[in-house]
Amino acid sequence: MDTLKLEEFASQVRRDIVRMVAAVSSGHPGGSLGCADFLTVLYQHTMTHNPENFTMDGKNEDIFFLSNGHISPVWYSVLARSGYFNVADLAGFRKMGSALQGHPSTDKGLPGIRMASGSLGQGLSCALGTAATKKLNGDDKLVYTLHGDGELQEGQIWEAAMYAAANKVDNIIATIDYNGRQIDGDCDDVLSLGNLSMKWQAFGWEVLEMDGHNMTEIIETLDKAKAMTGNGKPIVIIMKTEMGQGVDYMMGTHKWHGSAPNDEQLADALSQLKETLGDY
Repeated sequence: MDTLKLEEFASQVRRDIVRMVAAVSSGHPGGSLGCADFLTVLYQHTMTHNPENFTMDGKNEDIFFLSNGHISPVWYSVLARSGYFNVADLAGFRKMGSALQGHPSTDKGLPGIRMASGSLGQGLSCALGTAATKKLNGDDKLVYTLHGDGELQEGQIWEAAMYAAANKVDNIIATIDYNGRQIDGDCDDVLSLGNLSMKWQAFGWEVLEMDGHNMTEIIETLDKAKAMTGNGKPIVIIMKTEMGQGVDYMMGTHKWHGSAPNDEQLADALSQLKETLGDY
């Protein structure tokens, strides 16, 4: 895969993110910007999926669940630019009656969305049910999830983690966006996560780690994770990212977790992000 094309795709996604949240003065740009590279690789390289013929069942396709649903801007952008729906629809983000709500929902049938994920902690449980269903149906495709590091403070995550290992759910690849920040501050100040790698290993998972802003490393790590499936253990990737990646004044702080840029700040952000695929 041409990493330059992936980087250009991700740059456009980042432009979409800041424009979406600025247009309605609400949303979550920080984590969205941080996960743009990962979701770009996932949808443009890693997953087997069919944007032109989306179904809720996703038979014979890889399936992705966004557990930390507040970073919906990055997912909406990647879905639209991967062909799930019209890119122009991004202009409806967080507007009344739009299918692109602040947190993903299924009530309006937006292609690409298979669960509502506003409440944190639930995505892994839903993904495990889907993974089990694929096995029962003889479907050899995989289930992917993305979680925030602050989300790991939810107990349901660890219940699901125990279940997955105990039941040898080996067709799932979970990824943790480990930027060290959450809405109220640094994770270490709110509730320390300790040694995440050792935690997941203790819960019976295979653990990989990667730099979430290195396209080559993301590709190689996801490819490695795919090759490790089917061996009786679930897989988790701890992905180191920077909240607000690509916009200098948003980086190095938790303050842009859920704050939208004003007009001047938007112009500054767009000046740092190359338009590559055309703005909506």
